[in-house]
Formats: sequence, C-alpha cells, structure tokens
Amino acid sequence: MQNMVKGENVGLAALSDDVGSVVMSLGWSSPTGEGDADVSVLLLDGDGKVRSDSDFCFYNNPVAGDGSVQLLGKSPTADGDEDRIGFDLDAVPPEVGRIVVAASRYGGSSFGDLNDLRLRLADSSGDHLVQFSVEDAGAVSAFIFGELYRRAGAWRFRAVGQGYASGLGGLARDFGVDIDDEEEPEEGVPGDESARQAPQGAVREPVVPAQRTPGAGGDCAPPPPEPKRRTRPRTARKKVTLPRTAKKSLAENDSWRTARLFPLSALRNDRERETRATSVLLSVMTQVPEFGRRLTAGFGAPAGRMETFTEVSLPHGESPRRPDGVIRVERAGKLWTALVETKTNGNALKPDQVQAYMDIAARRGYEAVITLSNDVALEGSPLVDVRIDGRRKHKVALWHLSWAEVAHQAQMLIRHEGVGSATHAWLLQELLHYLQHEHSGCHGFQNMGSAWVPVRRGIDDETLCQGDPRATEVIESWERLVRQVCLRLGGELGHKVLPVQRTRRGTDPRARRAALADRLCTRGRLDAELRIEGTSGNLALAADLRTGKLRTSIEVPASGQGYPLSRAKRLIRQLSSAPADLHIETLLEGDGAGPRGTLERLRPEPGDLLPKDGGEIAGFRLSLFKGMGTGRGSAETGFIRSVDEAVDRFHALVIAQLDVRGARRAGGGVETAH
Repeated sequence: MQNMVKGENVGLAALSDDVGSVVMSLGWSSPTGEGDADVSVLLLDGDGKVRSDSDFCFYNNPVAGDGSVQLLGKSPTADGDEDRIGFDLDAVPPEVGRIVVAASRYGGSSFGDLNDLRLRLADSSGDHLVQFSVEDAGAVSAFIFGELYRRAGAWRFRAVGQGYASGLGGLARDFGVDIDDEEEPEEGVPGDESARQAPQGAVREPVVPAQRTPGAGGDCAPPPPEPKRRTRPRTARKKVTLPRTAKKSLAENDSWRTARLFPLSALRNDRERETRATSVLLSVMTQVPEFGRRLTAGFGAPAGRMETFTEVSLPHGESPRRPDGVIRVERAGKLWTALVETKTNGNALKPDQVQAYMDIAARRGYEAVITLSNDVALEGSPLVDVRIDGRRKHKVALWHLSWAEVAHQAQMLIRHEGVGSATHAWLLQELLHYLQHEHSGCHGFQNMGSAWVPVRRGIDDETLCQGDPRATEVIESWERLVRQVCLRLGGELGHKVLPVQRTRRGTDPRARRAALADRLCTRGRLDAELRIEGTSGNLALAADLRTGKLRTSIEVPASGQGYPLSRAKRLIRQLSSAPADLHIETLLEGDGAGPRGTLERLRPEPGDLLPKDGGEIAGFRLSLFKGMGTGRGSAETGFIRSVDEAVDRFHALVIAQLDVRGARRAGGGVETAH
C-alpha cells in the first residue's frame, strides 16, 4: 500500500491490474467518541462542473444517476468505522473527467475537531492500494479528501486535502450546483414543517436551484417565457416503502394463512434449506436492482445487468463441484463473476469447500467467492482459512455476507429508503418474511459457541485464568453478537447503528481481543457501546457474568439553560412514560459521581438529584437492569435473546422517551452520531 501526501497523484494501473471497480474508504475518530460527517461525491465534466443534479451523490441520493458511484455506508474497522464508496470506473460516462470525494459537518462542528482523518483506496479484490492521512484539516466544515481523474484515458488518484470554511454550500457552488437558501415545502404537502426538515445525517438544504432571471426585453417585445425551474435533488426522495401497519386482513379468522411467494413447508433438512435460501435470495437480487446492487457493490461488482444461477456444475479434478450459486454482472461487454457458498441453521463454513471454489475461480478467471452464513465476519478473525497461490496472476477476492446483513439491507430499503416500484417492495417483503421465519435457518448469529458455558462457570468459581483461549472465543462471539444487534436495531429505526471501538488507531485486532479477554477474566464482564444516529450519547451495554445481570445505559448531557433544579425537573418530565425501575445517576464535572435513585422515587422529589455540595452537574446516566440468559443459544432462556430484549426495551422505553431527535432538530443542526 502506497502512503501519499497532500498534492501527490498516482496512476491506478501502476498499483493493480484490477481497477475497473474500486472502493474508497473515509475514516476519522473523535476524542469524545461522538461526532460524524456526511460523505458526498460530485461527478464533474471537462469544465469542472456537475452535468446535472444526478451527478451529486449524498446521504439520501446514494447512487449516481448512471450507477457508476454508490455510497455503501459505514463499516466497523479496528480503528472505529469508515464510510465506504464504490466506484465502477468502467461505467463512468466519458464526458465525466473528475470525481471529487468530500465530507461535511454541521452545527458549528469542524474537521479540526476530529482525529485520524484518512482515506484508503482498494481494488475490487479488497487489496489496499493507497492511503492518505490528513494532518492539518483546520476549522472547516467541508473537506475534499481526494479525487479520481482521467489522464490519457487512464484513471489516476490525487490526494487533495482542501477545506471549505463556507461548508458544503460553498463547495457545491464551486462545482456548479445552484444553492437557494430558502427551503420550500415538499410538493403536495403545503405548510408541512416535517417535510421541510432534512433527515438526521442527510445533507442540509444541499442543492435547491436558484431561480433564473429572465432576459431583458423592450416594451413592445413579447415577454420571455417563464424559465423552467430545475427540480432539486431532494433530501427526501420519492420512492416506494411499505406501510408500518399492515392493512386489515380479509381472512375470516386467524387460521387462514396468507399465501406466500416463498413457502417454507417442505424443508426437511439443512441441504434443502441452503438450496431454497440461495435460490430465493439470488432471484430477488436480479428482480430488485437496488437490492442486488446494494449487496454486490461492496464486493467490487460493476453496475450492470445481473443474472444469477444455482446448482451450477464446474469441473474440478476428478469430480465436478457444485457451488450453491453464481452471480454474473455484465457491463459494456465485460463480465464480473462470483461463486456463492451458502450455509444455514448455524452450520459452519467448510474450509475445503471454500478452498476448492477459490481454486476454481482462479482457474476460470472469476473475480470473487462469496460465503453466506449466519456467522458475522470480524476483522483479523477469518471464518475460514484459505490458501492463496501467489504465483497466479489473476486475483480472487474472498468476501463474507451474514444473513443478518441481508435482512438489514432489505428492511432499510422497504421500510425507510424506498425502491423503484410497489412490486419491488412486495418482493423484498416476501424475502424478509422468508428469512425471518423460524424454519428458514437464516436468522443470523445464534450461538455463543462451545466456550461460553465453561467461561461463565470459570468466572463464577474464579478458576478462569488470563491467557485462556476460551476467553478470546467468548470475546469474538460477543463482538459478533453486538454487530448483529446493530444491524437489527438499525433496520428497525432506519438510522445508522454502529459499535464503538475505543482503541488506538492501528491496533492489531487480535491483540485488542486478547486484552479484552484478559479483562474478562479479571472483571467478569463484557462491555460494548452502540452509537445510534441522532442520539445525544452512546447506548452502553454490559453483561456481568458474576451477578448474571445485563445493564443498558446512556449518558445524557445536562441542558445548559435554567437552574439545576429546572434541569432535573425537565429530565423527569421527559421520562414520564419510562419504567419506574429506571436508575438515574447525576454526573458531576470532573468525572465525579453524584446522587442517584430510581425514577419511582425521584418523580415526586426531582431535587434529590442535586448534589448537596453544590457541584456543577455535567449530565445524567440512565440505566435499566435485566436478568441475563445463561444458555449459549437464542432460545427463550438464552443469552442472545436476553441481550436483544434488553437493548430493545431500553431504546423503546428510555431513549425514545427523551425525544432527542426532536430536540436536536429544534436546536438547529446539532452534530449527529453515526
């Protein structure tokens, strides 16, 4: 990987033979663990201007009009998380000469407040080509990280590192986007203030085109025609989503079952589940372009015509191999091919099978092998170990996809972001129903592993020692569970939910997990933090294996207005519908702990939250406790089920009651979380 400095440029062809599709990652970290930025991409013509509104990609317009650029969202990494962008460079129209990659912040926040600003560029096989670390971002609210540009028909990358104090509006104007500071109500909803609010994390009033001034004319000349006003890229796009509440059924009684497109009645064994699940998923990917592109863009697939196949026979030695599926994408006469190996019902991937498919793909010139199972991939802890023959010129990428990620992407599209037609929404709904059915075997991470019970018992009787590899296995299972909780909660809310990793940049993932395993041995507790877009703090989750208790909590800052007693009363009013057993603790400046009590006791006496010595209140910690499941699985008494229930209960009964998003919108653009 080549490390670049500001202003340096390099030809992509000199770095890799496989740069038709590339993935760019933008990353940063915050000293407080909070703070984020919105990524945007502009496709520019030879004059350095956007050709039309579809050349401006941002949060709520994540795909360029021609499909050559797609915002892939955030992915957890060892350094926190990164925003990823997929570029199908072979599909970029010839009149586009530059692609600018930028990010912006709001609410008075600047890039100077963030640490470790970085850009990484990888080829379609996932190999990192370049890295650009930004050292001096400064007090700017918009920042250009880098750009891809053509030179003599070949693509090059330049590390730019240029800030804009005027924010995204100034940056957009420089590239030909017309900005009108007056926001207008959405069509058909006159006077509706909710339509005028940009979604949290979306571009704020990005490109409302300015009204053109008609040309001057004499008194006798006919008036010039009314100039046609361009439609702006909407922060709320008109796409089809399914209603949250289903229509009243026409069935006579509950025994009448709705006819399903993908039935589950005849699944007798795991092999049939794998075959059915693969066929169902691949068929929906071809019929719903937004969904198929969403799943494959991150694997380096181009934007083009997709076809999928199942039970394909491919020669391999003395006996042919039959991968569960094949994905092919055609663009401008070129083919991208991936073999798919599927597992359901918690069955583990088999290294010899995956190795065989990697070898077949390399011999046949295919680009990727995709494994699909209930497991969740972790950086630095591969699900299968495969041997890569370095003598082969053709590189094959190995990617993993969890069934939980598939369900998350389907739910985001049909519940929140929308698809192109009602038929596409219905197909995704049928797919989601299939995946969530108890007989499908596609339920995501459902087992804490064989080390769970011995580790729990070792902590209980104080016989678990540091360095025990079983503790590391539990840490890995815990991390997989937390990532799946983020996917599920994010799909339900329609907001980004990501795990927070408070580690120093560059820390080896295995070393980090080993340190957490040693801490588990001494403290007997598993800890995690979830960053939920739009909330004022992180949702903290702790599983105490000694006491058998789960604790969910959040720290909320004290309002800067009013007397201390007014702040306490305001908090209690916000929690009017919260559970009576909610614990509230006052946090003092300087990391001090103040008074605490249950909501039931504090409702009549909010003043009990005030420190007796008159200390300055910094905020409040709100916590709920719940009994922890002991089994390693997801049954009713299992640990996984208890974690899901604890997070759901805390978010619904506490975080939602705080109405943080409404307060932040009213405050006029406070910094949002991931």
